Formats: sequence, structure tokens, C-alpha cells
Amino acid sequence: MSRIPNEKVQRIAKAFAGRWRIVEMNNRNSDFLDLVEEAHLIFDGKSDGEIAFGAVKGFLDVRYGARDGLACAEFSWEGYDENDSACGRGWVVIDTVGMLVGHFYRHYGDDSEFACERG
Repeated sequence: MSRIPNEKVQRIAKAFAGRWRIVEMNNRNSDFLDLVEEAHLIFDGKSDGEIAFGAVKGFLDVRYGARDGLACAEFSWEGYDENDSACGRGWVVIDTVGMLVGHFYRHYGDDSEFACERG
């Protein structure tokens, strides 16, 4: 991510703030996404958030900026997968139609592209 002024970072953070429904992951079927709870990504508009899908639940440490000219949120996460400790990283951008698209990584595990809609 490029270095940008703090006021712009705050505007970007507000654009991400709220709940986003994970609607697609490239290596997960839709039944798996909502296995334990509705698959989602939440940003508090500051530095915290949450991700949940399948049996994964993670709490985010978020940084906002820009990637390839698009608003971006990069995050590390820590939580669990099927009650086992898990952690990783990821990123999302707001695409031209207002969806979030990005990539989710689990340390020493798999990774997946994903897409979210607001709500």
C-alpha cells in the first residue's frame, strides 16, 4: 500500500466500515460458507474487525490505504478454525461496482479469493 495522508486514510476507513456478507470464495461452496454462522466480514472503521465463514472465526487488525488506485484494507487475523487456533492475513479492495474483492490467507494453510456485498 502507498503512503497517503491521514485524512484520506480516515475517509477510506469509513468506506469500509460496517458489515459485509461474504457471497463467494473460489475454493469453498456456498453451503460451507454459512456452516456455523452467516459468512461475513466486519470493519469498525478504525483498526478492528471480524471475519467468519465455515468453521473459521477471526478477529482483525486492519490498516487502510490504496492498492492499484483502489481503496484497500489489509489485515492480519487471529482466531480459530474448528476450535483450533488459527491466524493469517488478507486484503480487500472496493471494486468499481461497490463490492469488496480480496484474498484471505491462513498461515501454514490454504488461501482463497473472495467477494462480499454490503449487508
